[in-house]
Amino acid sequence: MVSNEDIYKSISNNGFEDATLQLIDQFINDIQNGTQDFYRFNQQEHAGLCKGGSPLIGASIVADYARASLTTGGNAESRQRKPTNWQIDELQEQLIEQWAKSVKLWVQDSERIIIDTFGPMIAQGAESKVYYRDGDTSVVKERTSIYSTTQKALDSIILHNYLFPETAMRVIGFTRDSDGLLRTILTQPYVRCLRLATKEEIDKLVMAKGFHDNWSGKGVNYASERLLLEDMHPANVFIDDVSNSPICIDCIVKFT
Repeated sequence: MVSNEDIYKSISNNGFEDATLQLIDQFINDIQNGTQDFYRFNQQEHAGLCKGGSPLIGASIVADYARASLTTGGNAESRQRKPTNWQIDELQEQLIEQWAKSVKLWVQDSERIIIDTFGPMIAQGAESKVYYRDGDTSVVKERTSIYSTTQKALDSIILHNYLFPETAMRVIGFTRDSDGLLRTILTQPYVRCLRLATKEEIDKLVMAKGFHDNWSGKGVNYASERLLLEDMHPANVFIDDVSNSPICIDCIVKFT
């Protein structure tokens, strides 16, 4: 059975040649088949990883290798400081781009291709550009990182999928925008909004998932023993026109 150590050794020795790609593919298949675990996630979070699709699993493996290689390298040298977040992020972006190009998940001129394939851009925020064609059941997003490392940005997708499986994000590729920012391309179910959720409805939604208000009832940030859930304001939480229940389409979620 393939281990993450086997993959890390192959990346270090061979880069993203065929032998390495085969190991990564086997590890992805084992994770999706339930015969392997990704050590960083518990069982519930693992389901969120699998919901994100094989490109998300592969990118998470590569990002973890980048962090581990920098940490190991730093410790091997005379008591040097551990790598900074920007050093980790830079290497994670670089290696994910190399891997994505090797497995044909890299999209050049992505905005034009997405518009032609999935419809016009209907919204843009600090983190995502959103594309949608009337009648489709999903939107497409180009999502950039607002986190300290690319790995944490990938984790946020995994954790969103665990907490809010009804709006699970499925990664389909990677690109860079006109500013050179790495973007993750993903699909997400289209939600018909009846209205925006109230603070009380959002409180009830997240408290049922084990969170408590992190700002004395005055904010939109919540915490559990393991996770932080932020940016849960009404523009990110709708009352679904079909179920008449609050549904989260986007948030900031990370490990404590």
